[in-house]
Amino acid sequence: MEQFGKLEALYKFWNEQINVISRKDIDEIYTHHVLHSLGIAKVQSFLPKSKILDIGTGGGFPGIPLAILFPETQFYLVDSIGKKIKVVNEVSSAIGLTNVKAEQMRAELVNEEFDFIVSRAVTNMDDFAKWTKGKIAKKQRHELKNGILYLKGGDLTEELQNFPKATEYNLTDYFDNDFFETKKVVHIPLKKR
Repeated sequence: MEQFGKLEALYKFWNEQINVISRKDIDEIYTHHVLHSLGIAKVQSFLPKSKILDIGTGGGFPGIPLAILFPETQFYLVDSIGKKIKVVNEVSSAIGLTNVKAEQMRAELVNEEFDFIVSRAVTNMDDFAKWTKGKIAKKQRHELKNGILYLKGGDLTEELQNFPKATEYNLTDYFDNDFFETKKVVHIPLKKR
């Protein structure tokens, strides 16, 4: 709770230097960013020693809130924009997270395997799935099959048509707030290729 409690002041400070959260959204950081990120945890709790990749983490969402919630899980946060990764590293350091590694890197260049790949609406699912090729661990340890856990909003029927095994979880089933009305976590099981 202490780590979560420090996030608002830290993000407000860093947002003044480097814009990682829209100005109109910064006052809603706990609902629109932290709680939204934690929607993934409502769908799947991560086991100790799991490895999670956050692609296009921006200022550290969903990775930082998930790393706080699951201190025994390893999180690798990547973004192609260096100043955003600077914010992630500064926030992680300030709240004492030891389970986060953050680097400026394109997702396609990550050469490791993970239990899950998480993200928050960085691109359409066809492109996102291409970025994840070869990054899913073969060994299953969780209730859900290894794969993608993606935060996205709106009608995803068309976007998910190439993913027949995709499951949508409505965040209104977990959070009673109008912000989550159209928000979902999409799980797509992936096999190692």
